[in-house]
Amino acid sequence: HRYASHQMFSMGKITEKVFYFLTWLFQGSSFLIPRAYAVMHRMHHAYSDTEQDPHSPHFFKDVFQMMLKTRDIYNEFVRGIRLPDTQFIKNLPVWNAMDKFGDNLIVRIGWGVAYSLFYFYLIFFQDVSAWWLLLLPIHYLIGPVQGALVNWCGHKYGYQNFDNGDHSHNSSPLGFLLMGELFQNNHHKFPDSINFAKRWFEFDFTYPILMLLASIGVIRFNTQKIS
Repeated sequence: HRYASHQMFSMGKITEKVFYFLTWLFQGSSFLIPRAYAVMHRMHHAYSDTEQDPHSPHFFKDVFQMMLKTRDIYNEFVRGIRLPDTQFIKNLPVWNAMDKFGDNLIVRIGWGVAYSLFYFYLIFFQDVSAWWLLLLPIHYLIGPVQGALVNWCGHKYGYQNFDNGDHSHNSSPLGFLLMGELFQNNHHKFPDSINFAKRWFEFDFTYPILMLLASIGVIRFNTQKIS
């Protein structure tokens, strides 16, 4: 989000490949191709809570309809069915081989099988409650689930520090659940700011991690965006 969509910092080409791979590793079965995600998110900021917004909750009956519409637009960008406006395609991270591999259906199913085996191992050999199996669907779709939480809750529930002309909210003053991503009202006011927390009682858990990575030379901040 903060790298692909907003270019808040830069990194070397090898480092970018490492983080690209880690994105696939941690997202697993729900891997999102960064360039497609970045285009959609840039559109979200440009058209926030209007009919051109790819995932505003204010045009859908429920979160599932919003997720399905978001998926359709995402797939159109990935497949080349829809071409984004040129204003949204500058400096996108691209690794075609990784995109093709991570988006492969067999690879996604493989991740799902691995998750399932891990859960069954815990249940049958570690005496973990079978109720944990209810988490499997979320595990399979963790990327879209997190995106839905941010865009649905972050544009409907919480408080507002700023009048941005949209429905963005800060869903919680403590950004630990989604690492600060639910400070949507702050973020839409200052979309290039590295720190999403703007008041004394707010804390963006991603911010100190980025500061640490910058301090050891892994990333380099865009000096115009440090705030």
